[in-house]
Formats: sequence, C-alpha cells, structure tokens
Amino acid sequence: MAFVKHNQPCHSCGGSDPVSINADGSAYCFSCNTFFKDYSTSDVQQTQEDNTIDFTVHQGASKEGFVHRNFNELTDRGISLATAKKYGVTSKESFGKIIDHSYPYFINNEEVACKIRKQDKSFVWTSSPKGVGLFGEQLFKAGGKYITLVEGECDAMAAYELLGSKWPVVSIRSGAAGAVRDVKDSLEFLESFENVIIAFDNDKHGREAAKKVARVLSPAKARIFSLPAEIKDSNDMLRQNRRQEFVQLWWSSKMYTPSGVMNITEQKEKFNNRERKTSIPFPWHGLNSKLEGLRAGELVTLCGGTGLGKSSVTRELEHWLIQNTEDNVGIVALEEDWRRTVDGILSIEASAKLHIDSVRDKYSAEELDTMFNNVFANSNADRVWIHSHFGVNDIDSIFSKLRFMIVGCGCKWIVVDHLHMLVSANTEGDERRNIDSIMTRLRSLVEETGAGMILVSHLRRIDGNRGHENGIETGLSHLRGSQSIAQLSDCVISLERNQQADDEIEASTTRVRVLKSRYTGDVGVATHLLFDNESGRLREVDDYDPNQFNAEEEL
Repeated sequence: MAFVKHNQPCHSCGGSDPVSINADGSAYCFSCNTFFKDYSTSDVQQTQEDNTIDFTVHQGASKEGFVHRNFNELTDRGISLATAKKYGVTSKESFGKIIDHSYPYFINNEEVACKIRKQDKSFVWTSSPKGVGLFGEQLFKAGGKYITLVEGECDAMAAYELLGSKWPVVSIRSGAAGAVRDVKDSLEFLESFENVIIAFDNDKHGREAAKKVARVLSPAKARIFSLPAEIKDSNDMLRQNRRQEFVQLWWSSKMYTPSGVMNITEQKEKFNNRERKTSIPFPWHGLNSKLEGLRAGELVTLCGGTGLGKSSVTRELEHWLIQNTEDNVGIVALEEDWRRTVDGILSIEASAKLHIDSVRDKYSAEELDTMFNNVFANSNADRVWIHSHFGVNDIDSIFSKLRFMIVGCGCKWIVVDHLHMLVSANTEGDERRNIDSIMTRLRSLVEETGAGMILVSHLRRIDGNRGHENGIETGLSHLRGSQSIAQLSDCVISLERNQQADDEIEASTTRVRVLKSRYTGDVGVATHLLFDNESGRLREVDDYDPNQFNAEEEL
C-alpha cells in the first residue's frame, strides 16, 4: 500500500516520528516494526515478529495491483534486517536466496517510486523518479554536523551500519554519471549540514564524480572519503567486516580543495625532501653573481636587438652546455640549416670562424675531424640533438619535436632560436595572441618535463633618435609582441651594444643586463663581453669602464 503520510508518532513504541500512514488508514512503524490495521484507533494487526508488507505497485507492475514483499536481512549484501527496515528496503527471496531489492524514493515524505535492483544487477523503476530526493533523505532531519553521501543504495545502508547507525547516510540515485544532477536536486538538504562526506566508489568514475560534486557544494563543506586501494565501495567494507577501519578512514576524510590549492601542513615531508634542481654555472662570472647559474626546469629568455650578438652568446652557451655537463642537449635553430648550427658550435671549439670557407680551409680534414669528435662524439656521443627542419616549420610539429627531444632523447637542456620564428609558424591569429599561446606552451613543457630552456627573442623597435643598435638601455617593455614573454620567463637577459660607436672597443663590447630573475631577484648590469672579430669568441671584461669613451670624447 502506498504511503501518504510520514514521520508520525508510534502508539506502540512511543517513537516521535517513525510511522508512515497508508492511503487506507493503516500504518507501519519502522522503529518497532508494528503494523496498525487502523492507525486512528491504534488497532494493531501485525507485530514485530511479522516482516511482511503489502504495497501498491506503480505503473508498469503486475495486473494484480499488489505484490507481496518482505523485509529481509539482505544476506547477499551483508546488510541487517534492522537497517533494511530503516531504509524501507524490501526484497524477494527464491529458495532462500535474495533475488531482488526494492528501494523506495520520496518527494516531500511521500513515496512516489521504487527502484528495483534485479538479480542480474539491472535496475527498473516502478514509476518516474522525476523530482525524487536522495535515497534515504526522508529519514533524516535537515541540519546537523555530518552527512555521508554515497553512490548506491546498498552502500548507503552499509555505511550507515559501519558508522554504528549514528550519522545520516544518503545515496545519489543515478550513479556517478548523474551525481551532480542528483546533488543539485537535493542541494538545500545537503547544504544544511556542516560537513558532507563524499564516499563514492573507488574507481575512476567515482573519484571524478566526487570532485565534481564537491565543487557544487559550498567551499570547505565537502570532504572526500578515501577507501583502501583494494576496496571498491562501502558495501565491500561491510562484507569484509572492516568496521573500525572504515570509521577511522571516515574521520580522516580530507576537505576537498580545488586543484592547485593545498593544505601546506600536509606537504611538510615533500618540502623537507624536495628534489634539488640541476644547476650549472654560466661561462661568465658576472652572470653567475647575478643569477647563481642556469637551472633545469627554468625558462631563460635571451633578448637583444638585431645584430647585437644574440647568436654569438647562444653559440657560447651551447658549446658550454655540451662541454661542461654530462647532460643531453637539444638545439632548435629555426633560421638556419643544421650544418650552420654545427659550424657555429665548432667555431667556439676552434676559436675561429669555421663557417667562413677561407677560415675553414686553413684546417686539415684530420683537425676538423678531431674537433668534431671532441664536441659531438667520443664521450659526448649521442648527447647532442639538433632539429633539422628542411624549411618546414609547422607549430605543432615543432612542439612535437621539442617534446621528443626532451622525453625521447633525454635532453635536459634545450635552446630555441628564436621565439618569433615560432610565431611565424603559427598562421592563425595576431602576433600577440600567438606569442601568448606559444609562451604558455613552452612554460608548460618546462614545468612538465623539468628541462632547462634558453629561448632567444627579439626586441621591438624603439621610437626616437636612438635605437638598440645605438646601445640604449633596455627594459622588459622592449620585448617584442607580448608581456607574456616577461611574465612566463624565469629569467630575462638583455644584450646591449652601441654597434655604431666610433671607438672599436665600444662597438665590440656587449653589455649584459639582467631584466628579470625570479630565483635571485638580482637585476641590472651583470657583465660586459668583448667580441674578438678574428676568433669569433666573446671574452668577459672585468674592468670595463663604460664612461671611458665619453671621457675621451670630452677631451
């Protein structure tokens, strides 16, 4: 018989609200299991010893209109008779074996539908579940300190027993896929509790659904319950009689925090035992004083105007990384053929401009072979990887090769020369948006892989009489195209040189300025590098006086 009124007092046991009244005036007490033939006259027909109940079958049921069902101990799920009665769950038996369960669902304390779980684990509804609350919601008053939310009806009854029948436990009705919708339908009820313990199934779908549900609830209200690795759900814990363990885990449920937000007290061990980043010195003392070396996992941007020595500095750094580390090095030089890249690195080894035929001709084949082996073979074999692009520069292809160099070839250091060639490879959108996208991808690649990256970038043209070729002081605002270059770089190093100066020394001396250092915070002029035109090498000038040329002009 369908219930029409709930939470009524019991004339038999004295309970304040355990009775549900049927449409014909009969009633049933879920506390003492007493059946009243006529609730208004307290006429008791059946007592605690009788676990039989008749209820009206809803749309889609048998033609007889009534089905004879029993309250049983759910032996197939390890759930006691008392808990089954608490949640109003009846079942059918066949030859002493449970063959189905019936889970009642309510709207405003009125039962409107039942969900039938068959022996083959399929489910059918006796009528539309539209608008129903959570399973078990009608049993518990709104408000309180804790409520537990699980993924299935048997899990709700199991968790209720495991917690000693002390705390409310309810279940979503639609499984992990419909969890958010079900919770939104009963959001006011759940929000009335101080803490919602989410104890969904211990599988991928359950864990993902738990996080989604937690985001629906008010901040700091949701706590995620973590089951042991070998356990699927709360019902498994009950069937294995792991009550004490379940309670301990329940009390240990962690407050849900969005990804990227953590409780720092839980990170103490990781903080004290952090992995140290690989760090190597620069080839120049002044930069080491400012930056304390190059570190793996950082993105260093090297910038300068056209013709101010970016390529020379880059070659020195590439050769330095190869010869002063045992790490694999990857080079992506988008403006030149791979042979020119090799020539440039060997020129540092030889202290001669080997890319010029007349200079190269001064060396025998044996001497060139020896230098090649010193840099790229012998102990350095298979350590240097260079991107051979053949003029094809598709942006996704380049990033695929970058990732392959780092992950597949094991490169711990990557040199990308230069950013704006990457931008030109992306034909969609304007320059600023392309730079933003590329810088974000480069930053993510560095964070993900832990590789150290040196990125070469151009400076924008400056309005006025003096440009970068005249040695003007640079700033982060001079970076060409987007502020994301400065924002997403760990370090920005700028090259300044007055290449138009009358004095040969001044015209050949590059001022190295640190514009940003996230690691040390030390910025400003770091050193001066004097270019030797004959050898093609850069030499650090310790006692360089930038005012000497102005003083001579005044004389």
